[in-house]
Amino acid sequence: MDEPTRDNTEAFVAHRNLLFTVAYEMLGSAADAEDVLQETWLRWVGVDPAVVRDQRAYLVRITTRQALNHLRKLSRRKESYVGPWLPEPLLTAPDVADDVELADSVSMAMLLVLETLAPTERAVFVLREVFGVEYDEIAEAVDKSQAAVRQIAHRARAHVAARRPRGSVTAAETKDALQAFQRAVETGNMQGLLDILAPDIVFLGDGGGAVQAALVPIVGAVTVAALLVAGNLRGSAAALRPAQVNGYPALILRRDGEIDTVLAVRIDDGLITGLYAVRNPEKLSRVETETVVSR
Repeated sequence: MDEPTRDNTEAFVAHRNLLFTVAYEMLGSAADAEDVLQETWLRWVGVDPAVVRDQRAYLVRITTRQALNHLRKLSRRKESYVGPWLPEPLLTAPDVADDVELADSVSMAMLLVLETLAPTERAVFVLREVFGVEYDEIAEAVDKSQAAVRQIAHRARAHVAARRPRGSVTAAETKDALQAFQRAVETGNMQGLLDILAPDIVFLGDGGGAVQAALVPIVGAVTVAALLVAGNLRGSAAALRPAQVNGYPALILRRDGEIDTVLAVRIDDGLITGLYAVRNPEKLSRVETETVVSR
């Protein structure tokens, strides 16, 4: 391995949070995003920064290529995953919500929409729509012509627009909905849950085969409410607390002081249409300390 210069190190550190965010939005996995950053660093140390015209663009290009490689491997892992696969939640700083586009792009709801894109479509969408990368730079990163990238971007935008939450939802609206949801869960108030859950709500639980979780999506307000009321979320050993997860308010359930579940939501027209419960222990390590995301 080449020895890094001070310029190599300073440039990488300056853009590290951005590079992590690019990789995370492409993968939905913080652990894999960190692996991508390590691979990006190993390639970057062999480059003379003095001959790189745009260091940010160059590093983003390396990161994108490595993330695409990981995304294809991750797709194969998901094929044998036990139950629904959910993105790895991140504890984020409250000020992330101030950048509405960034908060939306890392939200659990949007990451699940991005899961429905093909790998190259996802890379093009993330680079263009979230980070404003120029088409010529994206073309280099994904090894396509500019004309092809423009077509992919158009197709990906239409695909995401048809599946993303209806209308913009502020952090305050999400917080209000979560507070009503939390009150209903903690008191076992079935009607209170039915008032905040959309009739066609979808509940996804991710235990990864390591802990108990629903193995298939659960659909419908009555069924989901009954599950929550019977789900032992109350009691002296359980504590449900608000937190800022993936740019939006969420809830963290602790049992005997240990993180048990992260609950994130999707909201459409003031009602909870998606409820995402991450319980896989391997995915809960990033909600103990804040992760910085940026663009």
